[in-house]
Amino acid sequence: MQTAPAHTSDRQNLLEVTSLFFKLGLTAFGGPAAHTAIMHNEVVKRRRWLSDQEFLDLLGATNLIPGPNSTEMAIHLGLRRAGWAGFFIGGLGFTLPAVLMVLGLAWLYVNFGNLPQISGVLYGIKPVIVVIILQALWDLGHKVLNRPFPILVAGLVLGSYFLGINEVALLLGGGVIFALVTNLRELSLRKQGFALLPLAGLNLLSTTSSLPFSLTSLFLIFLKVGAILYGSGYVLLAFLRADLVVRYGWLSDQQLLDAIAVGQMTPGPLFTSATFIGYLLGGLPGALLATLGIFLPSFFFVALSSPLIPRLRGSKWAAAFLDGVNATSLGLMAAVTWHLARTSLVDLPSLLIAGATFGLLAKYKINTTWLILGGALLGGVITLLR
Repeated sequence: MQTAPAHTSDRQNLLEVTSLFFKLGLTAFGGPAAHTAIMHNEVVKRRRWLSDQEFLDLLGATNLIPGPNSTEMAIHLGLRRAGWAGFFIGGLGFTLPAVLMVLGLAWLYVNFGNLPQISGVLYGIKPVIVVIILQALWDLGHKVLNRPFPILVAGLVLGSYFLGINEVALLLGGGVIFALVTNLRELSLRKQGFALLPLAGLNLLSTTSSLPFSLTSLFLIFLKVGAILYGSGYVLLAFLRADLVVRYGWLSDQQLLDAIAVGQMTPGPLFTSATFIGYLLGGLPGALLATLGIFLPSFFFVALSSPLIPRLRGSKWAAAFLDGVNATSLGLMAAVTWHLARTSLVDLPSLLIAGATFGLLAKYKINTTWLILGGALLGGVITLLR
């Protein structure tokens, strides 16, 4: 009697990972929360690859490392199911379809973006995106800002951002300070109050620079963002605006919001906005380097953290650091939403689109994809009627 080769099951597992995550890469709209729910349904309920508790352990691990959480979940699940081959296929399968879609939209934008039809579509999408960000900010706020200290941290970050303090210092400093204050109860209240002062002495104020554009600089900027960004994908706005709009002047606020809108219009992670921006600034090489830069740290951090998940799950310090980073992220989100709203809500029709989006989200919880498509349709119609 012949038996199947030992590697048959490994090959089958890899085929399952490939099939699932390429399918999700083509169809998973709605942002990280929706992506997580879809993955849970697919790998726990339908395929029974792992238990609910194992899934929650992986989800907790992704929250403790920077980068796009849903992409990191795909990488973790691929690794768990099919080893190191699944590690790469899971991440690539989930991101590659969206990258290709965004690349095509970037080409259309560069070549036809000034046509009334295209500008009208973007005109209608932008108010929808602002409301979606506000809703995410509100939903996350209920979970994170549930005690006085997180509210204080978020408020201080919001004010500090407008004073020009570097967002990296705010993000990491907020996490460290939150962990110290939470865990070192012997610290006096006075020391806790002065804990944020060292941030002001780091000489990391955001300043405008005339750094010439280069592909190397572009890659390093997105590598930095991918390596340090915690929280919702919308916090990406704060980091990219600080570097690409304020410091170097490579993009306008309008172009940045267009990039975020395109990332939201397509399935997969919002971080594919990097592909759009890279193409805008450096053509196909820029798109490839920006995409590589922002996603590469996710693979590194998953590989590094996967063996440590049991320890991370029970770490009070890691949990407190994450709470601080989440509170800081909400402050950054609030600050950048203010800037984007000023460039999007510019007249009565745009305000009406935003109001309708808010009502539909609040009452019917409509999928954001349909809202974006509706905004695009209305924007095109309004532009044609003018």
